[in-house]
Amino acid sequence: MSRAGKYPVKLTEGVSAAIVDNALVVKGPKGELKLALDTKHAGLVDVVVEADQVVVTPKDAEDKTSRAMWGTMNRNVRAAVEGVSAGFAKEMYMKGVGYKASVSGNKLVLVVGFSHDVIMEIPAGLSVEIGGTPTEFTIRGIDKCQVGLFADKIHKIRKADPYKGKGIFYKGEKIRRKEGKKK
Repeated sequence: MSRAGKYPVKLTEGVSAAIVDNALVVKGPKGELKLALDTKHAGLVDVVVEADQVVVTPKDAEDKTSRAMWGTMNRNVRAAVEGVSAGFAKEMYMKGVGYKASVSGNKLVLVVGFSHDVIMEIPAGLSVEIGGTPTEFTIRGIDKCQVGLFADKIHKIRKADPYKGKGIFYKGEKIRRKEGKKK
C-alpha cells in the first residue's frame, strides 16, 4: 500500500486546482501546470479536487500497478503545487581552466574546453541565471521534470573527470578522485 498516496495534497495559499478536459490544472503565482489524467498509467487512479486539497485514490486497490501509480500521481500533484507556488532550482558549477557560462537571449553558451563553444537553447518556461562567478549558474522553472532534464543535459556535456576533477557539477555533488598512473 502506498504511504505517499495516503495523504492528500494540501493546496497552499494562492494555489488553485481544477479538473479540465481529463487534465488536472494547477494555477499559482508563478504560473500554470497541467497533469494529464487520461494516460495509460494515470488512468489507474482517481483524482478529486476538494476545498483546499487534492485527493488521489487507486481505482483498484488490489492491483499492484494501480497502487504504484497512486503514490506516483500523488507526488506528481505535490510537485505541481510546489512548482506553481515556489518553483524549482538546480544549482550547478564548473571546474576547469577557462570554463565559463553565459546567457545570450534564450541561449546558454558554455565554454568547457572543446574547440568550439557549446550553445544550448533554453527551453520555454525555464530561466538560467549566472551566479557571482561565470562558472556558477542556476536553472529555475516551475516544472520539476523539465528543470531536472535540462540540468542533466548540461551535466552530460562535460561529465566530472575523476582524475583531474574537471567538469560540470551539481552543487553538493562529490566525485571520488582517483590516483593517476604510478611510475
